[in-house]
Amino acid sequence: MARPFWAWRRLCLSLLFVFIHSAPTANGDKINYNLVHSWADKLGLELFSLGDFITRRKEVQESFKEAKVVTRQGGVIVESMAKEIEMMMDLKVSAVRRIMDTAENTALSHQNDMADKMFSYYNAKSMAEPGEPTPPPPTTPPDMDDQIGEPLIYVPPKVLVLEPRPEFHNTPVNFSVSSVHVPVNVFDRASDVIKAIQWSENLDQIFRDNYKNDPSLSWQFFGSSTGFMRQFPASKWKKDVPVDLYDCRLRSWYMEAATSPKDIIILMDGSGSMLGQRLDIAKHVVNTILDTLGTNDFVNIFTFDKEVSPVVGCFEDTLIQANLGNIRELKEGIESFKPKSIANYTAALTRAFEILEETKINSRGAQCNQAIMIIGDGAPENNQEVFQLHNWRDPPYRPVRVFTYLIGKEVANWDDIRWMACENQGYYVHLSDTAEVREMVLNYIPVMARPLVLGRHDHPVIWTQVYADLEDTKLSDYLWDIKQCEEQKADVLEYWKVHDRMLEPAEMHRREYRRMKETWNQPVDSNVYQFMTTVSMPIYDRRENALINLTTDINPAAKINLQVTRIANILGVAGTDVPISEIKKLLSPFMLGVNGYAFIVTNNGYVLFHPDFRPIFQGYILKPAYNSVDMIEVELLDDDRAARDFNPVLMTIRDSIINQSTGSKWMLVKNHFDEMKRVARVKRQYYWTAIKNTPFTLVITYPERYGVSRVEPRTEQDIHRTYITGKNIRSFFDGKRWKIHPDWLFCKQTNKTFRTPETELLYFVDRMSEPGWHWPSSRSALPPEHAAAIFSNNSSTGRYPSINEKESYYCDRQLMQSLVFDARVTKWFSNNTSFNARDKEEKRHEFKQRFGITIAFLATHSGLTRWHEFHSNMAEQPSVGESFSQNNKRAIDEIWYKRAVDQYFVHKESFVYSVPYDAGETGSEIIVTASNAIFHNESSKSAPAAVVGFQFQHSAFYKLFHNITGNACAVDDKDCYILDNNGFVIISSRVHETGRFFGEVNGAIMMRLVEERVYKRVIVYDYQAVCFESKTEVNASNTLLSPLFHLLRVSKWLLHTALWYIVQLMRLAPGISAHYNDVYMDANGTEQEPEDNSHTKNAAWLRHLTLRRTRLKSCDMQRELYMLYNEKDNVVYNMTAHACERPFVVLPIPNSNLILLVIDQLCPRDVALVLTVNPAPINYPLAPNETFSCYKHAREFNRVRPQSCISRHANESAIKLCGKGCAVYANLTLLLLSHALSRLL
Repeated sequence: MARPFWAWRRLCLSLLFVFIHSAPTANGDKINYNLVHSWADKLGLELFSLGDFITRRKEVQESFKEAKVVTRQGGVIVESMAKEIEMMMDLKVSAVRRIMDTAENTALSHQNDMADKMFSYYNAKSMAEPGEPTPPPPTTPPDMDDQIGEPLIYVPPKVLVLEPRPEFHNTPVNFSVSSVHVPVNVFDRASDVIKAIQWSENLDQIFRDNYKNDPSLSWQFFGSSTGFMRQFPASKWKKDVPVDLYDCRLRSWYMEAATSPKDIIILMDGSGSMLGQRLDIAKHVVNTILDTLGTNDFVNIFTFDKEVSPVVGCFEDTLIQANLGNIRELKEGIESFKPKSIANYTAALTRAFEILEETKINSRGAQCNQAIMIIGDGAPENNQEVFQLHNWRDPPYRPVRVFTYLIGKEVANWDDIRWMACENQGYYVHLSDTAEVREMVLNYIPVMARPLVLGRHDHPVIWTQVYADLEDTKLSDYLWDIKQCEEQKADVLEYWKVHDRMLEPAEMHRREYRRMKETWNQPVDSNVYQFMTTVSMPIYDRRENALINLTTDINPAAKINLQVTRIANILGVAGTDVPISEIKKLLSPFMLGVNGYAFIVTNNGYVLFHPDFRPIFQGYILKPAYNSVDMIEVELLDDDRAARDFNPVLMTIRDSIINQSTGSKWMLVKNHFDEMKRVARVKRQYYWTAIKNTPFTLVITYPERYGVSRVEPRTEQDIHRTYITGKNIRSFFDGKRWKIHPDWLFCKQTNKTFRTPETELLYFVDRMSEPGWHWPSSRSALPPEHAAAIFSNNSSTGRYPSINEKESYYCDRQLMQSLVFDARVTKWFSNNTSFNARDKEEKRHEFKQRFGITIAFLATHSGLTRWHEFHSNMAEQPSVGESFSQNNKRAIDEIWYKRAVDQYFVHKESFVYSVPYDAGETGSEIIVTASNAIFHNESSKSAPAAVVGFQFQHSAFYKLFHNITGNACAVDDKDCYILDNNGFVIISSRVHETGRFFGEVNGAIMMRLVEERVYKRVIVYDYQAVCFESKTEVNASNTLLSPLFHLLRVSKWLLHTALWYIVQLMRLAPGISAHYNDVYMDANGTEQEPEDNSHTKNAAWLRHLTLRRTRLKSCDMQRELYMLYNEKDNVVYNMTAHACERPFVVLPIPNSNLILLVIDQLCPRDVALVLTVNPAPINYPLAPNETFSCYKHAREFNRVRPQSCISRHANESAIKLCGKGCAVYANLTLLLLSHALSRLL
């Protein structure tokens, strides 16, 4: 009797379901609120049952019951981390100091050696590996070098065995010797260069000793003032760039060590004679000077004729910081400069001195060295009165140095401009060709270094701002040009495939949208560049006198005049790199927990590194101002203030940080993630303290809600106690279905490399079971000189052991204890022990079939990740697990981990579901990721211990949704969506909409959801954005617009346009010919006459397919991101649909981050309204001719000048060397040719 009863009951329920589905509501609405509510509840129940069973979340939570919850002590953590970094940095400084001492002593002992021009050395650009072909020696007599007047010398390249090493970014190296890089503008066989290469080869021994004492050392180097750089270990110079632009003397580590911070005003002659080649040389001089400046320097450029004008109008009467953004602005300003009339040197010098004096009085600028750089083709007088008034008040000192650059081959008034330099402790050079500009300009650095050299004993230690190793920012513009050329080529090739379809508006929009998406997507992590800071120290020539040729070769007839004279020369700079990745390993991110992080701030307020530091554009191009990101531009307060209207509280914290104070503060901030497409509002606690003996301050922060506590093993679960009980710790890591966080420092063997982090971990797990194991007290050893002092007090031998002789390894004890505990209590997860029961195995198989489950995973707070695959056949097994583990091995740093922990405070048992952005457009199988946070509770405290999750096929999710909703969402009058907590589409009846932001799909309804407080709009500012400026746009500097000027512009435009079309037609002629041959052949194979509009059509596609060439420009952008209101019992979820006044019903899906949205499609809506999470430029209220750099400059932030400043020395007045001009010889042939051309033209 039971069966008929249950059959009858199912029939009644089915009829009731159909009745509810078909019955209209009281007001005639087509969307039944109760029905939608039942859908949401059913979806929530099905999804939660699936996740709860597959992830075994309850068993995982039970596994952590033996752990304890302890309070996180932020002040103690930041002090401990700062101390570790300080010890590591002291070790690097010690290595550099030994290089410096050895170099000074070696140079002094070899001062009388003769230069051997046949000396063979390991040239980084030409040395070969065994088996590589070497260039054959020249068979003809060597050519005569015009510049040095000697035959060019051929020395065969040396051969060296190189081996890739992971600690050097897998660069092939050799640890026996060093290699030498010589810039393209330096002749390596010149006497002073080859002599320095000879004696500096003796540095190899100290390089090797340093590496022996500290195997964590990166590149060590000596940059010579003659231009070459000796680098250890030896390696080949990379050849994947078109031009070798590298010159160590232009790198920040060299410039900042060779000279103290400086204020520089560049005066450029704007007289009418500065035209043609002279103007080109002058601009090259300015650009080279700008390249020698760093973030601790300040600069401005003025051009002068009858008036004195800044090249960037808004920089008037001030000095600006020489960061990459401002330098770029000045270079663009000088590029548009045009000479005009007569130069007024008196007015220019007076203006320069007044600005420098005002800067010093107001304690702005560098507050150290000051200099004026004069670039011109001759001065009418020496302006002695100006110098007496402003610069000769305190003899023998000259507070402002004057450097002069005489431009042109035929110059007459060279004595006055040389006098200006010589009488003001500067330097004078004469330039007649662009090829000699760099070498001549760099002469000013040794002059400004003289006070340092005369001091002898003070060697300032310099730490640089973050930079990309070996890269030159000029390459960014080159790479961008190449990318635009490739896009242009791709468009033309695509046109030949699809022809006129390329000109359809939809197709043109698609191409433009694709390009913009590449711009918008800015991943933080990239392995294209190795970012680092460098510690460096100047190296002095200890000689006080030398035999110098004092002849000024302006006069070719002058004889050699050798005299013993006072000198103060800088030999170069010693340094070593410190990769940012190595600093991060000292920060113990495990101690900060999920969504916690650390960052370092410099004395200028710039971040050395930060989770939101995004220096790379489109995956491989450095941003124009990538290394001058201020900390307040990445810590975004949630205060609804306008862009660049920074909160005073944040500014106060910044001041405390750059002043290297110790403090703490909580702030409510906006955290964006997932490539700036999602946002969370978080109350965070901040702690900071100084890293002693450096310009850096360490800051740590973690969320106040769940970051104040952390999970920790109990004392009785110590690793050694586990061994004593007879348990094999190695067994906790059986199998291959586990990974550890690849960027964390669990254990490190300094003299041994491993294939994977997991291999290294197992090595140390085995070592821990051996007798004599102990935990090292610190990650970094003491510098040898400190260790020697300590050792000598406890030993009669006075000998101290090297690092390799004592502790060649380090293990983070707390992290390893937690990792082993987590591995022990979760060992069962990958082994599927809880699925062994038959009923559970059947249920598991059922879920697998219904939902297409691919993998279940577990990640713990200690950086351990485990997983278990679900496969239909064994052949697929390796690919699924390997793919998951490669893309999801960073545990607490994965987005699904962070989002799950945040979601815990919305609903403790809820899962977070996500799909990749724009996943529906790929056409491939979409995978849904679900994750759930596991918290461990003890007394009144709780902390995140782990996150469990699984991945399954989107098509199965869609099928579940369709089965629950029946045909109600398959009709034309309704649209049904499942959206996540940030407004992205998880489920739609149109699969191609999956992963899109819902505001782009239906902006009108998204706007209603915002108005009804379903979603909250959060504006996030991006202060690291890149915009595109048309190359045809004029610069902001003023130009005199006369009728002749307009006529000239029109003529140039006509000429350029004609030439462009000629070139295009020549390039495209073969393709066009073939195209028309195919199009205009009739059935008989005879050619038809083309229609009259063929030329118009061809011109149209040429016009539309021609890219607008742009240059990269720093700018600010904003994004409007969205997040669900997390208010419980939100009244909006109780509201029914009401005709077209409210044509939708929205309800939360229980135990998830999802909402169900059903829309009446028959109601009219504003299809033009589109809401997007894509960035939009911020249009600041700029004055006429004002640029974004001007706007930022007007809102400069406080900074702290470097501690070291050596700008004067009483004995410097005894040095009389103030420069030479280059020899000028008349070329009769060129003279006659130029005269003939002038008569003809």
